Amino acid sequence: MADTLELELGSLPLDGWHRARGGRMVPFAGYHMPVQYEGIIAEHRWTRQHAGLFDVSHMGQLMLRGPQVAEALETLLPGDITGLQPGRIRYSMLLNETGGIIDDLMVTNVTPTGGEPTYYMVVNGATKAGDIADLRRRLPAEITIEHLDDRALLALQGPEAAAVVEAIWPGVGDELSFMQGTSRDWEGVAVGFGRSGYTGEDGYELSVPNSHAEKLADLLVSDERVRPIGLGARDSLRLEAGLPLYGHDLDEQTTPVSADLLFAINKRRRADGGFAGSDRILAEIEQGPVARRIGFTVEGRQPVREGGRILDAEGNEVGRVTSGGFSPSLEAPIGMGYVATTLGAPGTALTLEQRGKLFRATVTPMPFVPHRYHRKGKA
Repeated sequence: MADTLELELGSLPLDGWHRARGGRMVPFAGYHMPVQYEGIIAEHRWTRQHAGLFDVSHMGQLMLRGPQVAEALETLLPGDITGLQPGRIRYSMLLNETGGIIDDLMVTNVTPTGGEPTYYMVVNGATKAGDIADLRRRLPAEITIEHLDDRALLALQGPEAAAVVEAIWPGVGDELSFMQGTSRDWEGVAVGFGRSGYTGEDGYELSVPNSHAEKLADLLVSDERVRPIGLGARDSLRLEAGLPLYGHDLDEQTTPVSADLLFAINKRRRADGGFAGSDRILAEIEQGPVARRIGFTVEGRQPVREGGRILDAEGNEVGRVTSGGFSPSLEAPIGMGYVATTLGAPGTALTLEQRGKLFRATVTPMPFVPHRYHRKGKA
């Protein structure tokens, strides 16, 4: 079975590029992907101090067009899509009919001036085929969904990312703030920019045709401030930033309320409802969920990984760890998981159990490391 699965793995446009730079390739989301180059901790710290280049081309890039496409998307997503202005990006979730999260995603309004309403959507790699099928089944037939499988997606993250981009594309840094997007012509093709990412740092996601992906990657790492970074550091960075990972911290049994993602449902959507599972979700907002996603720190040096049990003072299981690891920035083990809401207050003492060993933990506000997104008018 392992050999069969290995043969079925796809290759990203930069597969050879990663291997030539010493990337250690592993199976992830149906592709061969680099888990590390020089080492996870070194790559993590480089991204926090300089700029790291991540290949996230496994993710699904979609273009949705058609009459009243925003209104149609609002029947499936709890986010404010009709109020999203051109060039703006919004985090949201694709929900099932009971309010469970099918996937979390980013939506950008890329409607051209005077043109047909158009939205660019980035979905998770492991779920993209199911997402596309679900969207095609549930959206009106007149809305077209184009899978941009001819484009790569690169993420440049870190405090020096803006200066690197500005040196190549002058003006992009001044034009964009956090959760804003634009495009530029480069080498005869269009490159899409979104000032966002999943590390907690300032940075950009760049969409480029597969034919130009290697040239763009070479250009970016030719700057001494940029190094290629693998999946291992991407995971430790997003964990420090308190960002959930689909398939681990989020799934179809999880609602946006229990996942502590209420920021993605604005006042209008809470008042009007009308999205998949809205009755359940609005009731949870009013009454509180049974369980909630929390962050925790662990005493000692050993992290508690996904699947560890969370116990109360009497030894009763009250939740499960969904992500856990060692924080290179804090030099301490951290994690997140779900517990009964009554045990989710910061400072609450918990006991974690993994492989028969017990660990003391404390509920800790997230993010563990402060976000450093670029917001105009703020230092």
